Amino acid sequence: MSSLFILTLMSLNFTQWSHVNISISSFSSMDSLSSTLIILSIFIAALIIIASSKILITQRNSNFFSSINLILLIILISCFSASNILIFYIWFEASLVPTIVIIITWGYQPERLQASLYLIIYTITASLPMLIIFCAIRTYSNHILLSLSSELNFPHFFSIRTIFWLMTLIGFLVKLPIFSTHLWLPKAHVEAPIAGSIVLAAILLKLGGYGLARMSLLYHNIVALSSTILIRISIVGAIITSIICIRQPDLKSLIAYSSVGHIGLILTGIISNSSWGITGRLIIIVAHGLSSSALFIIANLSYEITHTRSIFLTKGLITINPIITMWWFLFTATNIAAPPSINLLREIILITAAVTKSILLAPLLALIRFLTAIYSLHMYTATQHGQISSYTNPLIPIKPKDILVLSIHIYPLTMLIIKPELISVWTW
Repeated sequence: MSSLFILTLMSLNFTQWSHVNISISSFSSMDSLSSTLIILSIFIAALIIIASSKILITQRNSNFFSSINLILLIILISCFSASNILIFYIWFEASLVPTIVIIITWGYQPERLQASLYLIIYTITASLPMLIIFCAIRTYSNHILLSLSSELNFPHFFSIRTIFWLMTLIGFLVKLPIFSTHLWLPKAHVEAPIAGSIVLAAILLKLGGYGLARMSLLYHNIVALSSTILIRISIVGAIITSIICIRQPDLKSLIAYSSVGHIGLILTGIISNSSWGITGRLIIIVAHGLSSSALFIIANLSYEITHTRSIFLTKGLITINPIITMWWFLFTATNIAAPPSINLLREIILITAAVTKSILLAPLLALIRFLTAIYSLHMYTATQHGQISSYTNPLIPIKPKDILVLSIHIYPLTMLIIKPELISVWTW
């Protein structure tokens, strides 16, 4: 665990070369986008080990659990540093295997097999056509590098290029996922253990955004033509998922659906094709990865005390453990982009990038922020106040490792906004 934190600190040196594409080998390279996600992956991997200490201490297959997490980390680093399209696809799909093993082996609920089946069907069905497109890219244009920003030399028929872009887009949108391709995500979060929820929220959802950001450079002209439609779809989907969050009775499902809403903003930043959008998408990748994983950790702590994920039964935590209530408040505030968290900066940048595309999006973006505040405050007040349920065990204390994990989450969320020069180097 300590070695992962040391590796994270060493990886921060790559940010000073954000404007340079560092070639590691013929199949891998790094720039600001890939180095940021690699640093986040290593950081989250260390937090997973701390948060899953119960599995490591009490269960016999603890070595297997550590090995699976290490394999997943290696796959993610290989995927984010891949410069070859086909190599990227192999690692992109390989990340499914450790994730499914974590859900099936250490999941708490009996429907974890069904959740894994949902994950396989959705992602494989959408990504197999994408593999055909990658092979076609290799055939038509001899173009296999993700790091190049030149337009692909497709056949001159606009319809063929549009079909190629749509099939590539669908494969990444399912992995993100946006609304209408998201049904596998809440089910996977509900059935996954705390380690699965953290890695799903913080890292795996970013694979789709990373791939889409890379491929949008290769389809530059078509992306410019379709950006307005995609931004409107993502914003409308964020509104719908925010409404779903307001009436969601399950705590983990609520956090999962809120991730879908935030992912709509990531897509907006990717498709906006502006420098503000590029910077904003990197900020939201880091901010969402930290805040959503922290919310899942707090939800797991509340589950250990109340033995239920229902918001209607999770009551009165402020009278049982005020420390948990303090952490609930802090991360609820970061979820609604309250200052001084970096989430505030991400909202300002992404909203500006979206409004520059069309001023008509301003009321919809304001509605998203309003609905986000509603379901976040409802989640906080409903769980912290009220009469204590009979299922609650008030004798379970919060452990030092839990405070450590939450402190490590909140520190970069609040400190990064104090050092804006660290944020400015993310623009590539």
